[in-house]
Amino acid sequence: MSGESEAPVTETQVESAFEELDVDSPVVGIVMGSKSDMPVMEKAGKELEERGIRYELRVMSAHRDPEMVADYAKNARMRGLRVIIAGAGLAAALPGVVAAHTDLPVIGVPLTSATSVGGGLDALLAIAQMPPGVPVACMGINGARNAAVLAAKILDC
Repeated sequence: MSGESEAPVTETQVESAFEELDVDSPVVGIVMGSKSDMPVMEKAGKELEERGIRYELRVMSAHRDPEMVADYAKNARMRGLRVIIAGAGLAAALPGVVAAHTDLPVIGVPLTSATSVGGGLDALLAIAQMPPGVPVACMGINGARNAAVLAAKILDC
């Protein structure tokens, strides 16, 4: 052991080293208000998978479990997510609630259902008409695949 001391490692150097590590954590979160939304929202997952983009798929209701949605959105960046795709029908509150609790880009997918108005027009309008300061990108009705394409473009993949 020599008498010379090594220079201390800075926080920036540590952050740079971690950025280069390839971890298996998802970078896109796909959330939906109900299990019945799964057949449409799985199309986003399939598109991301084909592009080699890691994602997670969760079911959570903005109306039935708002605390879970808020926690998910607040902790998304810390867990490595960089974009969130949120699908919802009817009142379609999920994308807006997610956007209210994160600074990550949120892509809303309006979903149709047997009880939706105008084949999903209710959900489309709910997602598209967000108040200033709470932006949500809005896809076409049942446009989960396009949401994944947009997420890939945001990620530059």
